[in-house]
Amino acid sequence: MYTQKELQEAKRQIDSTLHKLHETVRTLEAKEDSRRYRSQLTLARRRIEAFTIAVRLIERELAEKNQE
Repeated sequence: MYTQKELQEAKRQIDSTLHKLHETVRTLEAKEDSRRYRSQLTLARRRIEAFTIAVRLIERELAEKNQE
């Protein structure tokens, strides 16, 4: 399926995106009228959840590859 190197790189890229999304959420929440950014906050939080799931699946796949 995917090599260990490909999975590690995918995880690295997702981790980077997650970091940026967390920063985005913090920035938007700190705005004076954060309610104005409700849709952007919702989208960012949903993406964080989706990418977190992806990272967990990649980690599980990497753990299985290490057991082989």
